[in-house]
Amino acid sequence: MKQRRFVGFLLIIALAVVPALAQKSDPSMLTLERLFSSEEFTAEQFGQARWIDGGAAYTKLEKPATGEKRDIIRYETATGKRSVLVGADRLVPRGQTDQLNIEDYSWSADGKKLMIFTNAQRVWRQNTRGDFWVLDLGDGKLSKLGGNAKPSTLMFAKFSPDGTRAGYVRENNLYVETLADSKITPLTSDGSRTTINGTFDWVYEEELDLRDGWRWSPDSKAIAYWQLDAAGVRDFYLINDTDELYPKIIPVQYPKAGTTNSAGRVGVVSAAGGATRWFEVPGDPRNNYIARMNWAGNSTEIVLQQLNRLQNTNRVFIGDAQSGQVKNILTDRDDAWLDIHGDDIDWIENGKRFVWVSEKDGWRHAYLVSRDGGSQKLITNGAFDVIGVEGVDEAGGWLYYTASPDNATQRYLYRSRLDGQGKPERLTPADQAGTHTYNVSPGATWAFHTYSSFTLPARVELVRLPQHSATRVLVDNASIKEKLSKLKWPAAEFFQVAVADGVQLDGWIIKPPNFDPSKKYPILFHVYGEPAGQTVVDRWGGARALWHQMLAQQGYIVASVDNRGTPAPRGRAWRKSIYRQIGSLSSQDQAAAARAICRWPYVDASRVAIWGWSGGGEGTLSAIFRYPDVYGTGMAVAPVTDMRFYDTIYQERYMGLPTENAEDYKRCSPITYASQLKGNLLVVHGTGDDNVHYQNTEALINALVEANKPFTMMAYPNRSHGISEGKNTTRHVYELLTRYLREHVPPGPR
Repeated sequence: MKQRRFVGFLLIIALAVVPALAQKSDPSMLTLERLFSSEEFTAEQFGQARWIDGGAAYTKLEKPATGEKRDIIRYETATGKRSVLVGADRLVPRGQTDQLNIEDYSWSADGKKLMIFTNAQRVWRQNTRGDFWVLDLGDGKLSKLGGNAKPSTLMFAKFSPDGTRAGYVRENNLYVETLADSKITPLTSDGSRTTINGTFDWVYEEELDLRDGWRWSPDSKAIAYWQLDAAGVRDFYLINDTDELYPKIIPVQYPKAGTTNSAGRVGVVSAAGGATRWFEVPGDPRNNYIARMNWAGNSTEIVLQQLNRLQNTNRVFIGDAQSGQVKNILTDRDDAWLDIHGDDIDWIENGKRFVWVSEKDGWRHAYLVSRDGGSQKLITNGAFDVIGVEGVDEAGGWLYYTASPDNATQRYLYRSRLDGQGKPERLTPADQAGTHTYNVSPGATWAFHTYSSFTLPARVELVRLPQHSATRVLVDNASIKEKLSKLKWPAAEFFQVAVADGVQLDGWIIKPPNFDPSKKYPILFHVYGEPAGQTVVDRWGGARALWHQMLAQQGYIVASVDNRGTPAPRGRAWRKSIYRQIGSLSSQDQAAAARAICRWPYVDASRVAIWGWSGGGEGTLSAIFRYPDVYGTGMAVAPVTDMRFYDTIYQERYMGLPTENAEDYKRCSPITYASQLKGNLLVVHGTGDDNVHYQNTEALINALVEANKPFTMMAYPNRSHGISEGKNTTRHVYELLTRYLREHVPPGPR
């Protein structure tokens, strides 16, 4: 659940406009207008950079001095020499005057052809459907893929490794197009709403992070792809009441916990067309997931990972592309659940070994595994977690990865020898406390390094590895830093707080600029609390974090705590402790932390509020219902209220099967405790939420009405889970939250 879950009458009334909501010209004060109705604090991004020539150069998009469309610029990595590789003026289709707007791009392996993605449309979370154009850098020919296909219907177009063809998905079928003559060859013809080739249904995309469902073989002769049979998956109906005279019904195939899943399988088809050879993977395909698949370092075999429905067993298979036979080479198990790490397996020694990540010894470690699975050698030795594998330097014998052994709120680059000898070596400089991410070049000799902290916007630089020497700054965000320097900046710090059994939870706290420790201040807790994300991370948080700073400027203490079960790099036992206890253990930890913090002399225990979005909405409800003595006010945005209402893959991963443990689902659902509400509650939801359905809020309304509990709610018509669609929506949401907080939890010291 990617940041999922992160009243009978409409009780929102028109409150008097308070000074805090009025626009201010004072540059030292943050306002809702500055944060959500302007781009004043929008950070510059270093995006859409591509390594080319084995890391000796890279390309990126840049706007020219005049015009809005972007050029593709080539930089020599070592020297920084800049040249315009493809000017926007070369991207004008024949018969048209407008240049193509580059939304994404890719290069053929030989660098002679460029593929442009444009006219994109959203499919669930991301804009993955659109138009693709190919530019031949030699003769300047610009061609649109797909022939006479309808606009914005192609998905996941990719060059063949030899650069002669492109493959893509269109309306749930796979096609290959020869670039020289635009000849289109259909590889599948059975695609429909329920037969999905080369891409995925809602739940696979949301919870397994699978969108692009096909892979070229290294020799360009074949394509491996997923096919889902979604027949039997029930529709959830979204209702659009406002766009037309009569309601429009939008069906979304969505398997709720315990119900029927799509059946998934993987096959290989010739790029010239023909029959598909399906792999003979054991097990019921509706009760197992093929969570990852790719070619196994050659053009004759594929490697796939199969999760069982409980997601506590991951079987790795090598499959023969000619026969369809598979062999189980590795099996990973856990008493709770297993996470899938990375999008691909890194093969070394010409496919004899691969890098594998497992928690089997209690920490998330990297192993070097032989092709038959018989030999498994630990690479990253120590009592710490590998957060993510960043690159492999096979020639030098090094594995690069992110980790933070001493502070779970931060992220740094390390390397260890592939043979497991020696100690892990930290490469990130010791004087740069915070969060560091890396885009490592082929061969691991260079990296785009992004660094931010809780109070420092992102800085991007090019670094040479392994020295981590900065070659040049790519993004500085100096203009935002200048604006931030003029603010009355609240004091922020990280801390730890003890809860049951001596467990220490990480947290952060923001205090008002003119903080007086002899007085008592109201406190607002920001919660998420589920295995899908942390809130207590030492990195720049953008507009939402600045909103917290704004509230601190108005006289609130704002804090957040990560309970047990959040995905912090604190070992397997920490993360898996929440199994079958979402909403239960999480709210217990949150309340224990809040009680401890409320004993601090400057915290006013009579003015305590909590808020969260998605999983944090569920966390807010669980906290205020279960612990009414701690929290007087709660603001829950897009919350799951009944665990049964969420999807199979996420909910069953962390809660088990509702058919086997219905009592746990009831015990952990906030709605079970709605009758215990004593404080002030605001519930906010988009009626077009395809992720956490508005059904959750409607069911909660019924429970609160039945218990005769007063509350306030706001519905945003047709908005999805992020409640961002439509003019002014984001500002409206945060203005609502700010107004409600001020009404029920007056700011300022006492």
